[in-house]
Amino acid sequence: MDTKKIFTFLAAAIGLLVVPLFAQQLGNGPVRIIDLALLYVLLALGLNIVVGYAGLLDLGYVAFYAVGAYMFALMASPHLSENFEAIQAAFPTGLHSPIWLVIPAGAALAAFFGVMLGAPTLKLRGDYLAIVTLGFGEIIRVFLNNLEYPANITNGPRGIGQIDSFHVFGVDLGKSWEVFGFTLPSVTLYYYLFLALVVAGVVVCYRLENSRIGRAWMAIREDEIAAKAMGINTRNLKLLAFGMGATFGGVSGAMFASFQGFVSPESFSLQESVMIVAMVVLGGIGHIPGVILGALMLSALPEVLRYVAGPLQQMTDGRLDASILRQLLVALAMIGIMLARPRGLWPAPEHGKVAPPVAK
Repeated sequence: MDTKKIFTFLAAAIGLLVVPLFAQQLGNGPVRIIDLALLYVLLALGLNIVVGYAGLLDLGYVAFYAVGAYMFALMASPHLSENFEAIQAAFPTGLHSPIWLVIPAGAALAAFFGVMLGAPTLKLRGDYLAIVTLGFGEIIRVFLNNLEYPANITNGPRGIGQIDSFHVFGVDLGKSWEVFGFTLPSVTLYYYLFLALVVAGVVVCYRLENSRIGRAWMAIREDEIAAKAMGINTRNLKLLAFGMGATFGGVSGAMFASFQGFVSPESFSLQESVMIVAMVVLGGIGHIPGVILGALMLSALPEVLRYVAGPLQQMTDGRLDASILRQLLVALAMIGIMLARPRGLWPAPEHGKVAPPVAK
């Protein structure tokens, strides 16, 4: 690695470390927006494995996000102890699982659901696969919304609250922390946790992209019949893509539940799944830097447009609803991006290259 690349990486690392310190001068709101943007980056990286590498259009990806969130909510709140006598006898104060148990459990449970989704859809592709995965996402949301009777597991539409914050090396991320005379609020501590997970996710995605598995996924994406003719086990690799992509969603869901302290089915609607797909497509499908850029822009854009929608609403004497106007502005921005950059904001450099001529 040359000196220029080393300098670039060091500058980026320092910049990422000090971003929340400057942002928190404006209050906790901007830092909170950055935290949620990092969670969306992690979700987009996971969906990029399924859509970008393997070419499997998944519109129900938010289901894995929900599975991870509810898994952590049940394992780190008094909800189960309050509703089941057997659990209350064993854990009188409720389940309070540590982070080293929650992250692997969230990843494993989401991976299981990913394989369960992939198994019946192995022979589907294109629009048919999109419809089935969309239905799967809605089934999970409706399931969580109604699993209150006969046994109250998810608490229905009321959601689950009193969820524990994470403790990392003895530091409670739900409380402010004093370091060398500086006060780091909870949102800043969660920023560093989410940043570490995003960096780990980027490393995993880069390793997958340049591995034999990643090349096989891309072969399936380009032409599944040709890949099968070359001896690639398309069935196992598709299931692996669904499982690997789902692990990112499960971990992100667990982080979201701890960060919010509350989860409900409303947080995992179809609109969230469509937004994650848009992040991958608009950023640059199959290209990790493009996916990160798309996730950061689309997650922060609705919050930034709050400051635009308010004055526009005042100009119309309140005849336009601010939230609807903000959604309209987001849609117009997405349409403009697709017209100006049809391959995404930062497309993969290898995509669309013309094959070199064969020497005679």
